[in-house]
Amino acid sequence: MSEFDALPDSWTVWTESADQCVLVYRPDVFDSHAFPAPCLPTIYLTHGRRSRRPGSELDPDPTDPWFVTLFLEPEVSRDAERFDSRAAAVAGAITLAERFADGEVDYRDRYQVPREEYFTKLDELTGRG
Repeated sequence: MSEFDALPDSWTVWTESADQCVLVYRPDVFDSHAFPAPCLPTIYLTHGRRSRRPGSELDPDPTDPWFVTLFLEPEVSRDAERFDSRAAAVAGAITLAERFADGEVDYRDRYQVPREEYFTKLDELTGRG
């Protein structure tokens, strides 16, 4: 049994390790053919800062917080949510994935330069259309 069993079907666990998990939304649709590869909506669950380099002396301390961040593109994200444990962060990531899949996350406000075709497809997939 995986800790991500409750993840909505529209989301996929892309990678998973002890200190990081990457979840992606509809990789069958946002597959870099119809939309640029950076447009794949992604949730990062990280122990400690996301920007730290693996194997560095800055590996997370067991008491470091966990962060859940939704990225629509590398420079377009929703503010990270902070959690005290991996279990709480996994639950937070699943809740965020559910909210996104149900059309409850407003992604349009995150963009300075809108991608109308991308928004139209996200609206269609999340029932916001």
